Amino acid sequence: MASKIKKGDKVVVLTGRSKGKTGEVLQVLPQDNRAIVQGVNVVKRHTRPSQMSAGGIVEKEASIDLSNIAHVDPKDGKPTRVGFKEVDGRKVRYAKRSGEALD
Repeated sequence: MASKIKKGDKVVVLTGRSKGKTGEVLQVLPQDNRAIVQGVNVVKRHTRPSQMSAGGIVEKEASIDLSNIAHVDPKDGKPTRVGFKEVDGRKVRYAKRSGEALD
């Protein structure tokens, strides 16, 4: 089955601490059913100094469950569900709210 949420998509958070925030999907973890969204679910990590980084308290995005995020409709910016339809021989994702193509 094709994934409804992909890297680079604009999404909005539906529930949780970051409810209402929008951001771009940086990474999708399909095996865990989770995604990492830019600026959403930011946590503090206490890291030890290494050759690459100085260490200290680092803020980074933690993953969020796919069920808690929804696509942003390209027309009005509100959350929408995603459907699939075939357009001239290829499978295309579209926003169910407005019918607009997402790919």
